[in-house]
Amino acid sequence: MQKWMVEDWEFEITVQEGMARNCRLGLEKGDRFVCHYECPAGFCPRMMTELFTWCEVIRCGGDFTYRGSKEQYEMDLQCPCHCITFHLIAKPINRDKNDVYIGTGRQP
Repeated sequence: MQKWMVEDWEFEITVQEGMARNCRLGLEKGDRFVCHYECPAGFCPRMMTELFTWCEVIRCGGDFTYRGSKEQYEMDLQCPCHCITFHLIAKPINRDKNDVYIGTGRQP
């Protein structure tokens, strides 16, 4: 596989609430995942379907305040089973303080 796209966002997903015995994958408070475009190893595929939508909002120039979050690039989400609560943080990569892409000439 040859990845040709330069990613400009990183997403950190942390389990805020929940116990391993209630989650099919055994996720529990404190578990942390980091990804760009892919589903992180060991992460819930059902949750990823919802999470992917919110990651796309950020990639397209939006932010989470329109969803009611107090933070532009942070929000809490509940899994489809309602047994785990996640905290999502979007972190810009290759962007300046004005949120402008500063890549190597190749646009992401």
